Amino acid sequence: MLESKHIDFLKDIVGEDNCFFDKAHKIAYCYDATKERYEPDCVVFPRSEEDISSILRYCNENAIAVVPRGSGSGFTGGSLPSSGGVILAFEKHLNKIKEIDIKNLVAVVEPGVINMDLQKAVEEVGLFYPPDPASQDYSTIGGNVSENAGGMRATKYGITKDFVMALRAVLPNGEIIKSGKRTIKDVAGFNTTGILVGSEGSLAVISEITLKLLPKPKYTKTAMGIFPSIESAMNAVYKTIASGITPVAMEFLDNLTIRAVESKYKKGLPTDAGAILICDVDGSLIEDVEYQLKAVEEKFLENGASEFKKANSESEAKDIWFSRRNASQSITIYGSKKLNEDITVPRSKLPELLEEIAKVSKKYDLKIPCFGHTGDGNVHTNVMVEGGSKEQLEIGHKAIEEIFQIAINLGGTLSGEHGIGLSKAPFMKLAFSEAEMELFRSIKRAFDPNNILNPGKMGL
Repeated sequence: MLESKHIDFLKDIVGEDNCFFDKAHKIAYCYDATKERYEPDCVVFPRSEEDISSILRYCNENAIAVVPRGSGSGFTGGSLPSSGGVILAFEKHLNKIKEIDIKNLVAVVEPGVINMDLQKAVEEVGLFYPPDPASQDYSTIGGNVSENAGGMRATKYGITKDFVMALRAVLPNGEIIKSGKRTIKDVAGFNTTGILVGSEGSLAVISEITLKLLPKPKYTKTAMGIFPSIESAMNAVYKTIASGITPVAMEFLDNLTIRAVESKYKKGLPTDAGAILICDVDGSLIEDVEYQLKAVEEKFLENGASEFKKANSESEAKDIWFSRRNASQSITIYGSKKLNEDITVPRSKLPELLEEIAKVSKKYDLKIPCFGHTGDGNVHTNVMVEGGSKEQLEIGHKAIEEIFQIAINLGGTLSGEHGIGLSKAPFMKLAFSEAEMELFRSIKRAFDPNNILNPGKMGL
């Protein structure tokens, strides 16, 4: 609990209209997409970088935990105040697009800017910001940077880290730092930008973000391939890309997911299919886009696709994408709680990964629908259990641990885009040696020696 002197100080910094200690605000900021709950002691809306600096300096001196928070859309508890303390919320004030530099293809934004708002703003001037997490309509750029968010377009364009050129951030002691430059080349000093991206708000509080933009492609085409088995679909993924074609997106749904979407929405999906692949290709010349689409069709058919459907309009493209965009909510027909993980392996290992996941499903008698970004080897595995059953939850977590180990054995990772947070912290030992974990802890101590910033995340 915060002492009255702490409350008075925080109110003096930001004003009573931006500092809340009531139960309603504590509840509103106590959870994220994991549905776990940890109430903060207060919620503060900083108005400026200087406010952040004053708050952090005071909290550092008084050993008060501080948790930066965007929209709370994360899947691993990265923004949960598990140690209480102060939530720093950015959606009220620090939510402006400060600059769109057409000459240098750069945008400068505050951390509370919504991803989709930035996409729309740059597209109005013919530019393009590719990172498109599923939460793009409500997740913030600050949160995307803190979690190194991915998205469906990652196959061709990469993820958030590939577009962060520079940051302004506030250290726990209140000092303001700059990392990176808005230049294409910069090898002066250590890459502190790279360290801060994906650090889940545990090293510094990001106050400004400089992002790389691209010219917007003029044409995009969408298609879907229907496959008799998971193996044939996964082979088609890496063989398509190995042939020299790089789709914007290459997404898949397994049979369990197909049946769930069809059960919920009645879209006419082939419920006997082993898997569906959905892809986009883009470019500035229509001839180039058509060539890419033809090459994708050839690779799909060579690898056993029974059908290849092309979208002939924007509405048809949206209809094809409907099943993928609604997969997550559909699979709840298999259980009241999903243990959702986003493991990633080299693309060539996808068939083996999904084969091993099927064995885990059979071993524990649990439904494990899978879908995701196979173009970059990122699979969302969903271990479905009844949330009210302690026994099922225990079994589900055993299955998850085995799936993590399978991914690591195949040269993969615990997370492709959701981060580690609280949910995956216990499994860090599977992926990293003690020497590597101690290196992470030493970096944490260098930035945050008093451990006030988002404590307890990532197993640190």
